Amino acid sequence: MHSFSTRRAAIVFVLLGTAFAALVCRVAWLQTVGRRQTIGKADRQQHQTVILESRRGGIFDRNGFALALTIEKQDLFIDPHFMHEVLREDGHSDLAIDEITMNLAKILECDLVELSQKLNASDASRFLRIAHDVDEARVEAIKKLKIPGVGFVPSCSRSYPMGSLAAHILGGVGADGKGLEGVELKFDKTLSGKDGWERKLKDASRRAIGVAAEDYLPPQHGQHLILTIDANIQMIAEQELASTCKNFEARRGEVVVMDPNTGEVLALANYPTFDPNDLENASNDLRRNRSLTDPYEPGSTIKPFIVGPAIQWHETDLLEKWTIPAKTYRTPYGRLISDTHWYGDLRTWDVLVKSSNIGMSQLGERMGNEKLHRALASWGYGKPTGIELPAESGGKLNPLKKWTKYTTESASQGYEVMVTPMQLCRAFCAYANGGRLVTPRLIRGVLDSNGKVIPTAKPSRLEVWPQAVDRQTAEKLRQVLADVVIRGTAAGTAEGRSDTWNIFGKTGTAHISMGRSGYSLTKFNSSFICAAPYENPRLAIAFVVHEPGSKVHFGGQVASPGAKHLMERALTYLQTTPSPELQPPAIGEQLVDFKPGAYKRKIAKQQTADARPVR
Repeated sequence: MHSFSTRRAAIVFVLLGTAFAALVCRVAWLQTVGRRQTIGKADRQQHQTVILESRRGGIFDRNGFALALTIEKQDLFIDPHFMHEVLREDGHSDLAIDEITMNLAKILECDLVELSQKLNASDASRFLRIAHDVDEARVEAIKKLKIPGVGFVPSCSRSYPMGSLAAHILGGVGADGKGLEGVELKFDKTLSGKDGWERKLKDASRRAIGVAAEDYLPPQHGQHLILTIDANIQMIAEQELASTCKNFEARRGEVVVMDPNTGEVLALANYPTFDPNDLENASNDLRRNRSLTDPYEPGSTIKPFIVGPAIQWHETDLLEKWTIPAKTYRTPYGRLISDTHWYGDLRTWDVLVKSSNIGMSQLGERMGNEKLHRALASWGYGKPTGIELPAESGGKLNPLKKWTKYTTESASQGYEVMVTPMQLCRAFCAYANGGRLVTPRLIRGVLDSNGKVIPTAKPSRLEVWPQAVDRQTAEKLRQVLADVVIRGTAAGTAEGRSDTWNIFGKTGTAHISMGRSGYSLTKFNSSFICAAPYENPRLAIAFVVHEPGSKVHFGGQVASPGAKHLMERALTYLQTTPSPELQPPAIGEQLVDFKPGAYKRKIAKQQTADARPVR
């Protein structure tokens, strides 16, 4: 007879307690975590959640022409496991599989070996995507083959029905459906919308039975954007820019067309361009919108934006005589300034019309760096214009403290200052609309559910535009700029003058900086900024050609003919009334000796007299 052992009893008790505790933990786990896992597993077996993709909104020009659309295509998929299983059951040999692969490769126009390797490597897979965006003709051809395990799922694809038209404005969409450049990137959230989902109930054979109301969330499709761009003017702009760049063997070029009264951008083009339907063959450099991102030294096209403020601030008068003794001029500190031609003494009027570097340098010396800097800043140079596109550059206008004695003459001729074609066109609009510095607009609005355009610009926008120069000064400069195409650097119908409309503008020819090596003697930027008709301007254009390869490089010979043709074709399209004959300006032949101090006292005396009350 065994005696009672307290130790053995304690061991048994501990073992029983441990077993009981394990059972309790197991029950607790089954009632909590295990229950959730079991329910989740059953739910996954009985239900399937499907993402309902939202459709990307379209992009249209101001007249409703489609520039970018989302179209539904088909993605081809194969269930390799099911295909091999059915073929084996039907007694088909591997030769039959090879024949199927060959037929698919022929229809899809893809590599046979690559497709065969893909199918053999995934013979246990239940879903293998073979091709993306299969067109309708290929879909029908594949369906006729009646291949087991082959099917199609709908997919959305971005399409640009006008090809490369407005490519740098639109940008493009990547394989993930996200915008990469331009409007597609800037307004990606607006265009994309939000995906929905549905949770389908399945039977034992994984066939859909139904969807409960609470298991369905419809997608919110993207909104449609309406641009200010006019597709016809855009097409004309691209044609004239491409023609000019090819004729003069230029490296690249840009053109901007705006309505000077509203700030709406009607066309914006870069050469060379690309097709957003084929982004794989478009490099990042090619897709860059240089009209906004690549500032350059404008040369003489900057001169009106110095003369205008100088006239308003009474630093000079249009009839003041400037002494131009020769083709070269030595500054007070010994720097030589040259003119292409020598015309003798010139009025301020003709300093601008003939684009005299010497006359402008003398005006710059009188104004001094502080006023020169203030004049250029008043046109928005050095800051982005605010147009609704990504990566816009503000150009380059160094702080006044960084200006030197050399900057005085350089800035007066359009050097040591960098602008974009968009900035240049925007500033020139002020001479066409009475001195107002407009804000460029590219987006006219979005379409609501009723098809109405909801404007994106505030109605009070016109009220907040700054006055770059007063109306009287703008009208004076417009007269001078009209003379540029009559007697100046863009004179002649072969260059900037039109037989139908009175055009006013300014040419520019600038040497290209080579960094520390100085300025190139053979590479130039040629440009022409203009607006028309003179009587009631409807369009403003900045036309820039970089590095023309031929012997001709002056802005009046390279850029102004293309800008003129663009202006004439666009105004014809807009059914603009032809201009009356422009009368010669009543400026007289007498050169006036100008004394700034006396002139300012005369102006002040006149303003005081005008302010006196009438008795």
